[in-house]
Amino acid sequence: MPGKQSSLTRLEQEMAQPDFWDQRERAQTVVQEVSRLKLILNPFDDVETSLGDFGVLAELATAEGTESEFLTEAEGAWHALSIALDKLELVSFLSGKMDRNNAFLAVHAGAGGTESCDWANMLLRMYSHWFERRGFEYETIDLQPGEEAGIKSATLLVKGEFAHGYCRGEHGVHRLVRISPFDANKRRHTSFAAVDVVPELDDNIEVDIRDADLRVDTYRSSGAGGQHVNKTDSAVRLTHLPTGVVVTCQNERSQHKNRATAMKMLRARLYGLEQKKRRDEQAAAYDAKSDNAWGNQIRSYVLQPYQMVKDLRTQVETSNVNAVLDGDIDLFVESYLRQKPAETD
Repeated sequence: MPGKQSSLTRLEQEMAQPDFWDQRERAQTVVQEVSRLKLILNPFDDVETSLGDFGVLAELATAEGTESEFLTEAEGAWHALSIALDKLELVSFLSGKMDRNNAFLAVHAGAGGTESCDWANMLLRMYSHWFERRGFEYETIDLQPGEEAGIKSATLLVKGEFAHGYCRGEHGVHRLVRISPFDANKRRHTSFAAVDVVPELDDNIEVDIRDADLRVDTYRSSGAGGQHVNKTDSAVRLTHLPTGVVVTCQNERSQHKNRATAMKMLRARLYGLEQKKRRDEQAAAYDAKSDNAWGNQIRSYVLQPYQMVKDLRTQVETSNVNAVLDGDIDLFVESYLRQKPAETD
């Protein structure tokens, strides 16, 4: 950590200069970098202090023998220290350029009609509960209900430190196998839903979007929000003609606010698309238009004939399906982070 500490000291000295805010863009970049470094260094300092305290307890326990009350304290301190070290290690994997940003997370029902719409709604509930567990705030930007049940799609803005870093591994196709509640013959069905995750961009990141490349459609909101929302064309759909990327927003009563939020999403989607093109043309093709079926899966959720959730990238699995669908997905999220290097470009 010496390199990061010296960087933090240098940047804090720069912030102390009287002309620091004369160059606003540079100042904002410095403030963001200082915040990022503190998120890493402060927990490290806390662990270092705890390690010293544990060392003292261990010495006292050794001196007084196995019956010493210091031994019990040392065991408790070691347990707490182990948890803190594990969390500190996890944060070290969240070093990507966009990992600490907020995130747009979208769920799209795949082929399969009502079955897939219901599965998409189950995933939306799972993520909502997971956000609450992690202390993230979230708001529904857009929601398109299914014709009979569930949802066709939903987009959430997830807010919190490292929101995108924790969410990015959920990007991909999720597969469900179960006895269908919509099938009178009680047959087993396979359903698919795609999850798309992109970071909310900082204002200092430029994405060139020409007005001529945009098609703007307004329509009445299909979601909750009161009579005013549903009786005016407040919802906004933006289509980026060169790429075919479509974003929608209907969570505000104001068409102006919905358009502003939709533009944020569009900037994020286009930025993500360009970054993927630089790294991997195949991944870029998926981001633009994915086949929500076999071949693109990241995780499989089996309810019948047995119960199992398995991540196909890390091979991590659990039989506690109910807990997973209720938002207990840290096992999969953290395993992915430990295996997958951060996206730093």
